[in-house]
Amino acid sequence: MRHSLFAKDATANALICEEGGQAIGYAVYFYNYSTWLGKKGLYLEDLYIAPERRGSGAGKGMLKHMAQLAVVEGCGRFEWSVLDWNEPAIGFYQSIGAKPQDEWIIYRLSGEALHSFAES
Repeated sequence: MRHSLFAKDATANALICEEGGQAIGYAVYFYNYSTWLGKKGLYLEDLYIAPERRGSGAGKGMLKHMAQLAVVEGCGRFEWSVLDWNEPAIGFYQSIGAKPQDEWIIYRLSGEALHSFAES
C-alpha cells in the first residue's frame, strides 16, 4: 500500500481525516474515465471513519472534500460502491443525495480465475 499510494508513480490517492491531531479516518480514491461523458471521474475506493467518530460529520466532510476535488478537476462524476447489506452506509449516502445505480452489475476476475484467464 505504501508504494501504490505514496510513491512518485502512485495510481491512487489517500486522505487522512484528523481530529485534534489524531487520525480518525481515511479515504482512498483514484481517477477513472467515462466514455459516456468524455471526461474523467473520481472513484472512491474506500472510506473509513473510526466507529466512535461515526455520526460526527467526519465522513460527510471527507465526501464533500472529494466532491470539491472532482469539481475542481473537471470530473463528470464522483462514484463509489457499497455492499448491499451495509444499511447505515446506504442511508448515509442517500441522505447526501447519492443515487444507487441499479442498471450496472459489477463483474470481477481475481485470484486463480484472473490468472487462469490471463494464461488461457
